[in-house]
Amino acid sequence: MTNDIRPDIRTLSREEIRQGLAQHDDKKFRVRQIYEWLWMNACISFDEMTNIPSPTREFLKTNFTFYTAIAEAEQKSKDGTIKVGFRLYDRSLIEGVLIPSEDRYTACISSQVGCILGCKFCATGNGGFTRNLTVGEIFDQVVYLSKLAGYIRKPSDVNLNQLSVIRHSLSNIVFMGMGEPFLNYNQVKKSIEKITSGESLGMSPQRITVSSIGIPKMIRTMADDNPKYLFAISLHAANDEKRNQIIPFNLNHPLSEIISALKYYHLKTKKRITIEYILFAGFNDSLADAHELALFCRNFPVKINLIEYNPVKETDFIGSDPSVTRAFVNFLEKRNLVVNVRKSRGKDIDAACGQLTTNLLKSN
Repeated sequence: MTNDIRPDIRTLSREEIRQGLAQHDDKKFRVRQIYEWLWMNACISFDEMTNIPSPTREFLKTNFTFYTAIAEAEQKSKDGTIKVGFRLYDRSLIEGVLIPSEDRYTACISSQVGCILGCKFCATGNGGFTRNLTVGEIFDQVVYLSKLAGYIRKPSDVNLNQLSVIRHSLSNIVFMGMGEPFLNYNQVKKSIEKITSGESLGMSPQRITVSSIGIPKMIRTMADDNPKYLFAISLHAANDEKRNQIIPFNLNHPLSEIISALKYYHLKTKKRITIEYILFAGFNDSLADAHELALFCRNFPVKINLIEYNPVKETDFIGSDPSVTRAFVNFLEKRNLVVNVRKSRGKDIDAACGQLTTNLLKSN
């Protein structure tokens, strides 16, 4: 862990950068140039700011720093899924995933180093929690995966790190990687502001989804912010007895609290809620479970994403049989619910969230 007390320049506003720079370079346009390098050109070092005078760059190096996420390892699946391990300034590791689907490219990104919630089916939870990511570290994942998507679409011999930012090469972004986004809400919100800004990547917020296990207080906070991005709740069980077994957080914040918060969210935003539901064989995939899920979904407009489980060797869970999944889907559709089945991707690599990081840490 570094003891560097210099502020991370990407955590600062334009005005804060201007104030920090004022004693050295009082050119009015200088802050605009620096800001463009940070967020439109997505640079990760002051040396890349080639139209900034050398004395000013040296001043920046002396007084500010970058907390970056640098791609260190990649795994590519037979189905085209690419998992990337990113090394952070303090030597921590996180993961991002690029998921291709016909003409769509979805980036699954992390919001924390590890996770404190300890969900029983998740490899990330087994590794504990280190810290929150900064806005820049979240942004770096999106930039790299966007470049990767653009490179796949139009291959070249150029090193990815030498490519300029490719706007709109990603179809969607989901905050479903390592960590609980609501436990790092301010940095997640700021990163989305940068990703969607016309002065940066310019991505539509309607193509961004924040996924949470459901923290009632933060659902209400988000609703009050009236976000333009989409929201998904990782439910995985529609009764407290089963949800308590797989999501310890539910012991203190049961489904009644979550339902109340989700009703508030819909009242404030008028938006449909996405329900994410992983099917675990013999645990939550019976028709009785489907009935409970249907009752849960009566509370507000929803669409349901049924997710095929990507097994984690540290757990005893396995995915449901396809015939069981079909019966589950049919039950819900007969009740006029919108259901999508999300197939597991990257089964031949460390696909489950947290697995690549765990293996990289073991090898170092």
